[in-house]
Amino acid sequence: MNRQIKICHLYPDILNLYGDIGNIITLKKRLLLRGIDCTVQNISVKESLYVEDYDIFFIGGGQDFEQEILLEDLLVIKKPLIKKAVEENKTFLAICGGYQLLGNHYKTWDGVNLEFVGAIDINTIGDKKRMIGDYIFRCEDEKGLFDVVAFENHSGKTYISDNIKPLGTVIYGNGNNGIDRTEGVRYKNVFASYGHGPLLPKNPRLADLILKTSLKQKYGDWDLIELDDSLETKANNIMIEKIKYRIKK
Repeated sequence: MNRQIKICHLYPDILNLYGDIGNIITLKKRLLLRGIDCTVQNISVKESLYVEDYDIFFIGGGQDFEQEILLEDLLVIKKPLIKKAVEENKTFLAICGGYQLLGNHYKTWDGVNLEFVGAIDINTIGDKKRMIGDYIFRCEDEKGLFDVVAFENHSGKTYISDNIKPLGTVIYGNGNNGIDRTEGVRYKNVFASYGHGPLLPKNPRLADLILKTSLKQKYGDWDLIELDDSLETKANNIMIEKIKYRIKK
C-alpha cells in the first residue's frame, strides 16, 4: 500500500514572511526520504477549501496589514472549515500570524479588536514593543525532552487558556508573551509557534513529531525510519551555543 500525505498551504501569497515555506519543504523532504509520497496544494483568498482532502495544514506568518487582507475570506468562508478540521484531528502547523489567526481575537495596541477563527482558546494583545531575537524553547516527544531553536519577531502577546497546553517552555527569549515562559500551543493535533527561521529545518525532532502525528491519524500506529540528521542537529547545536554565549556576555 502506497502511503501519501497531502499538505494544504493556506494563504501562501499573503502569509509568507521569513522564509516560512521552508517548513513545508522540510516536511515534504523528510517524507520523500522515507518513501512516503507528499503533495502540496496552495489555497488562498476566494479559493475553495475541502478539508477532507488534506492531512496537514500549514499557515505561515504575516504582518497586521496582510492579516487584514484575508480576514473577510477567513471569517466568512474558511472559519467553519478550519474549525472543523481542527476538531477532526487534522494536523496543523501555524507560525506567528497564522498561530494568532487560529485564536479567538487579536486586540491591537490602539484598541481595535479583530475577530479570528476561534479554533483554539487563545487571545492575543498587541503591544508597541516588539519581541525580537533568537530564542530557545523545550518540547517533548516519546523519546523525552528536546530543545528547539528559532527566531521570534512579534508584537502580539498571546495568552493561552488553562485547558490548553503550550508547545514548549521558554529557556531563553520571550515566547508567547514574555511573561509566563510558555511558547506556542499544542491542542489536539495543532502545533503552533512564534518560531521563524524557518522553524523546522534545524529542528528535525519537531518536524518528525508533526509527521508522526499526521501519519498516525491517517494510518494508525506508525514508526518513522530514522534519518541521518547530523547536519540538522549540528545547526541546532551551533545556534543554541551562540545564544548561550550571548547570555554569558
